[in-house]
Amino acid sequence: MCHAAGEALDARFNPVAVRGEISGFSRASSGHCYFALKDEQGQIRCAIFRRAASLLDTLPRDGDVVEVQGRLAVYEPRGDLQLIVETLAPAGQGALFEQFMRLKARLEAEGLFAPQRKRQLPVLPRGIGVVTSLGAAALHDVLTALRRRAPHVPVIVAPAAVQGAQAPAELVQALESLDAFAAAGAVDVVLLVRGGGAMEDLWAFNDEQLARAIVRCPVPVISGVGHETDFTIADFCADVRAPTPTAAAELAVQPLETWLLALGQARERLDRAALRRIDEGVQRLDLAASRLGRPSNRISGQRLALQGASHRLRHALLRRLQSEFHRGETAERGFRQAFQRRLTLLHDGLERSRVRLQLLDPVLVLQRGYARVTDSQGRVVTRAQDLSVGQELRLHLPQGQAGVKVDRLFVDDSGAP
Repeated sequence: MCHAAGEALDARFNPVAVRGEISGFSRASSGHCYFALKDEQGQIRCAIFRRAASLLDTLPRDGDVVEVQGRLAVYEPRGDLQLIVETLAPAGQGALFEQFMRLKARLEAEGLFAPQRKRQLPVLPRGIGVVTSLGAAALHDVLTALRRRAPHVPVIVAPAAVQGAQAPAELVQALESLDAFAAAGAVDVVLLVRGGGAMEDLWAFNDEQLARAIVRCPVPVISGVGHETDFTIADFCADVRAPTPTAAAELAVQPLETWLLALGQARERLDRAALRRIDEGVQRLDLAASRLGRPSNRISGQRLALQGASHRLRHALLRRLQSEFHRGETAERGFRQAFQRRLTLLHDGLERSRVRLQLLDPVLVLQRGYARVTDSQGRVVTRAQDLSVGQELRLHLPQGQAGVKVDRLFVDDSGAP
């Protein structure tokens, strides 16, 4: 029956010439091209076989208005009427495309597409809003990508139709419904997404009111409408355009592994800096301890210095004595008297130095009944206010040491130790 119908069409109507707007153009791996040709009254399926397509200067695009010549036929596997195109020539751009270009030029002149108006995407969004249809494959793609990259970030879906006469108003309403979440800090970026389709399928995203709602949105908007080759007014108004819905989700958040790696690297830097500061502090303490030394070491050093000075003085006096001896016996008596006086003065000075050194010797102080008290860290304790009941101390005595524990504290009313 299909074959008979095809023969009837061929006998009565072919060849035919048709003018219309191209929609849903695609090219198969075989080289054949398929599309729909439409006008105000309706549309018809068309096919250009590889031989005829190879003769075209350029392949047509959706929205182009063309004039074609060919023959009507029936595609027998489905029983569909189709137009087999043999020649194709452009007849000007389609009405939809002309409308798109006029709106684009007007909004661009108002500055809605200006780069300086675009906002930076948040580095760490606290929440993500998604505007699309609940039944769209784009929603599944976006949610899958977000769960994979950042499962800790909450997602708020604002549903709306993405195709049809009611779609523009629903998209505007859904976008504005996220304003309250943005004001509360629950949403930092919005994804406006839809899968691919013909120009008329994406027409809702060429709406002027939707364009202005995108610009008014209090947080950045990422547009991921159609495929990479599709462009809509929403793409130009959005702060960032993504080639696909999945790419829009990937632009919104960095993978969790990226932030975990960054945190690990930051922790390693902090650890190294802390250890470096500790090492520097220990070195400064060691240097201070080496400079301070012990009082007994300083006393020993002064005693050795005095002994050295005494030896040098004795040698000097002997040398002088020898020189004076050569002057004659007449000066011997005066020299001896002067020497004796000098020697007496030096002896007296040495005795006074010895007494002062003894007074500084902490061992002598301990022998008079005193004890030196240190805490468990070896620090000398000088005030009762620095002690606490139960604290363990060490008493340093002339003949040894003793460990004690504080039972009670007695402090002067004046607070003096």
